[in-house]
Amino acid sequence: MGVIRIFAKGLAVTFRQMFRPRVTTSYPQEKRVKPQRFHGRHVLNRHPDGMEKCIGCELCAGVCPARCIYVRGADNPPEEPVSPGERYGFIYEINMLRCIFCGLCVEACPTEAITMTQLFEMSVTERDDAIYTRDELLVNPDGSPNHPQPDGPLIDLEELTIADGWMRATASSGRAAYEGIPGWTPSAGVGLRPPEQGQAPGPDQDAGAE
Repeated sequence: MGVIRIFAKGLAVTFRQMFRPRVTTSYPQEKRVKPQRFHGRHVLNRHPDGMEKCIGCELCAGVCPARCIYVRGADNPPEEPVSPGERYGFIYEINMLRCIFCGLCVEACPTEAITMTQLFEMSVTERDDAIYTRDELLVNPDGSPNHPQPDGPLIDLEELTIADGWMRATASSGRAAYEGIPGWTPSAGVGLRPPEQGQAPGPDQDAGAE
């Protein structure tokens, strides 16, 4: 009788839950809306003229607590410079298996070269495929992103264009002269990104301009 009583209690719990609203979603058909500063896959940005923003300073690799970033800079060729600085990121690799998506690399970058997008579906079958190189990370001259698995059923390449995993606030930082003025640079394909939600550009600023 004790076994039957326990079995009956278990069935009672099951039947009560059967008629309650579901709290799960049908992934990947249904996806939750991500917050604006969501930390997803990285991209390496370009200036509007197509020049690379990365100057090969290696600060992102130095600050990374997971040591998943490998950067080697090289001198810019005088006849065809790659970046506006003296150097550029000749080698740039991120091991996504080690990355903890903390965003410290974005904060350390002095040129806003590396930002984080909203793409997080990056499953691979080979470990080597999880090491993203400069070819996959660097956007094209028109600003369009690259991805090593563009035809995957879960891949939404539009999420790679939402490089919002960093703070864009127009606070004055104690100086009224800079209140409402964007303190970041434009990028290829998107121009000057607008301030994050809750912030406002200055009266003479068109934050969405190319």
